[in-house]
Amino acid sequence: MNDYNFKPLNYMKRIKSYYRGLGYKAPYRWAQQTGIPLSKPVKPINKICVGIVTTASLFDSNNGDQGPGAKYNGKAKFFKTYVKPIDPFPDLRISHIAIDRAHTTATDIGSYFPLAAFQRLAKEKYIGSVSPNFYGLPTNRSQKTTIEVDCPRLVGMCKKDNLDAVILVPNCPVCHQSVALAAVQLEKEGISTVIIGCALDIIQYVGAPRFVFNDLPLGNSAGIPHDNSSQDITAKLAINALYKENKPRAVVKSPLRWRGSLNWKKDYSNIELLSKKEIIQCRIEMDLAKADVNMHDKDLH
Repeated sequence: MNDYNFKPLNYMKRIKSYYRGLGYKAPYRWAQQTGIPLSKPVKPINKICVGIVTTASLFDSNNGDQGPGAKYNGKAKFFKTYVKPIDPFPDLRISHIAIDRAHTTATDIGSYFPLAAFQRLAKEKYIGSVSPNFYGLPTNRSQKTTIEVDCPRLVGMCKKDNLDAVILVPNCPVCHQSVALAAVQLEKEGISTVIIGCALDIIQYVGAPRFVFNDLPLGNSAGIPHDNSSQDITAKLAINALYKENKPRAVVKSPLRWRGSLNWKKDYSNIELLSKKEIIQCRIEMDLAKADVNMHDKDLH
């Protein structure tokens, strides 16, 4: 059996190879944090109020296809940190980011936005409560914008809602970097954090207080689609990590295993599997996506 099946996918290496294969010369430089803080909740586990931070985008019917199985849709991307109520249950989509579209269709919001799982924990009195609001963190490639604008806004929102702990749920590779940067700023303000995600190498490189690692295709940070038990396992691992992990950069490996094709690690952004014609088409699509994002950036500034 292929080694791909046993080792976590090295996303940083794979992405670098993919971009180089498309003809881009300057590789992306990932953030790298030092002096990672770690704070523990003051309240007991059954009293804490937990907030959820997502990189998913609010559905807007004016922005084209964002539904299950949708292709990458840069028009659905958001660029400002937001706060929204959890009631009514929000309609969030992940068509705007680089999830694993070959093996993930995003048919179950619970696999990338674990609100229902944490609400079940609150109903069981495992935790005190879920914040009446949730929080959206943009997936900006600009680390300066993330660090100086997006993260401080998020910290302000979480402090205003008096959160004891925050669960951050990234979806794409750059999402993992963004939430790691946010987690450090939250911890510095005394708000305990746990990231639940799928890109272990990125979190370890960037640096974060606590990480629950689901070795699943991108787009399934919170658990296996249409499997509440797997999503509940992930939620409990995250809450327990708040109290059990005593050192920063802690990694808790989930027992979950993907039930679909075993080739998902081999397939993700693998330039070696593409024909010359496919590479040319991917480059065209990538340039169009970059142009769309750059246009939005100019509008914001």
